[in-house]
Amino acid sequence: MSAHPVLVLNGPNLGRLGRRQPEIYGDTSHEALVGLCAEWGAALGLDVEVRQTNHEGEMLDWLNAAADERVPVVLNAGAWTHYSYALFDACAQLEAPLVEVHISDPARRPEQFRHTSLVEPHAMASVVGLGVAGYRRALELLAEHATSAASGHGR
Repeated sequence: MSAHPVLVLNGPNLGRLGRRQPEIYGDTSHEALVGLCAEWGAALGLDVEVRQTNHEGEMLDWLNAAADERVPVVLNAGAWTHYSYALFDACAQLEAPLVEVHISDPARRPEQFRHTSLVEPHAMASVVGLGVAGYRRALELLAEHATSAASGHGR
C-alpha cells in the first residue's frame, strides 16, 4: 500500500524557526521541523512534503494545487491566518481535509488581532499551543481520517 500524500505548508517568518522569538516558538529550526514531519509522516503511512514561503501568492498557488489534486493539508499560515481573505477563499475550495496548526496558542497571545482565524472555518481541526509537536498531532489526525475514509467511515 502506498503512502498518502500530505502537504505541510508554512507561511511567513516560519523559515526563521529556532531563531525567531524562541521564547514563543521554541528552538527547533525549520530545517529540523522538515525532518521531523517526514519522520512522523512515514511512521503514519503518510508521504509528507513540507514547504515554507514568505509570499502570499505562492501560498495561494500551493493551496489551489492541493485543491485540484485533493491533497490533505497541514497549514500554519502564520500572520496571514488573521487577515487574509484570499487565504480564506483558497482554504474554502479544499476538498481533502485541512488541519490548522499554530506553534503557540493565538487565543492566549496579548495581540487582539491574533484571536481571529480565517483558516479555522475550513479546517477539520485546529492544533494550537503544542510547539512543533502540534505538527505531529496534525499528521496523526490526517492519518486517522485517511484510515476512517478507507474503511468507509469518512468522507
